[in-house]
Amino acid sequence: MADYDIRPLQLKILEILQAVDKTCKEHNLRYYLTAGTMLGAIRHKGFIPWDDDADIAMPRPDYDFLMQNYKQLMPDRFEARCMENTDNFSAPFAKIYDKSTTLKESKYMETLGGVYIDVFPLDGVPNNKIAQWWHFFRYEYYKRLNYFVYRDPYKHGHGPACWLPLLAQKLYSKEWMKKKLCKLMTAYDYEKCIYVVDHDDGWKGVLKKEILGNPIPISFEENSFWGVEQYDKYLSQKYGDYMTIPPHDKQHQHNFYYLNLNKPFSEFDESDVDNSL
Repeated sequence: MADYDIRPLQLKILEILQAVDKTCKEHNLRYYLTAGTMLGAIRHKGFIPWDDDADIAMPRPDYDFLMQNYKQLMPDRFEARCMENTDNFSAPFAKIYDKSTTLKESKYMETLGGVYIDVFPLDGVPNNKIAQWWHFFRYEYYKRLNYFVYRDPYKHGHGPACWLPLLAQKLYSKEWMKKKLCKLMTAYDYEKCIYVVDHDDGWKGVLKKEILGNPIPISFEENSFWGVEQYDKYLSQKYGDYMTIPPHDKQHQHNFYYLNLNKPFSEFDESDVDNSL
């Protein structure tokens, strides 16, 4: 568990959610609170008390539109990064950052940003279970390969641990890897599919699109955001007995390398780290 007051961070995250919600509603873009954020909305009417991030998901057409046009749609304070619009961004989902803040999750991260929310694209998958299995087998293979292509090969020293990333980086370019992942994830048209998924959840996250339904108003920190229509089915599939609060040792938080809620990440200097948090 982190050893700082989490509430100011949650309030910064809330401001990003408010901005995204406003943008989506103004431009008829669908989104859903998902994962721990949807759980927090139902169980706590806001953030899970120890949660230090937020998740939303968007159907692929809406996700692509927002990622391509966020500079025109959102206030300048916010920046959206994804594989498709940012060099050296390896994740197969997006982050929307608050540029007035600085957050570096790990000492070894090459890229720098601010406080953020995660934005996951929702994609279609085939109806057939065997076809679904094969789809996710390939996805996990490319996801692992993508990790090695982007990883610092010497992160764990110069021994055998560096051999796989060095080989992957010799054989595959980042651009090739990006195209492979994107092509696979978008192989099935979201609008035409019965089953959909946030690929980050893997095969176990496949669900009928009707469970997501039309986004419905959900109370979260005294705001009205959009959530999953059949949230009980969604949360039960993802978490099981989701209304039971987990024991203290299961209440996970990030342990950020550097966090400053009042300094733009454009002004970050490594010498700031000793004074962080």
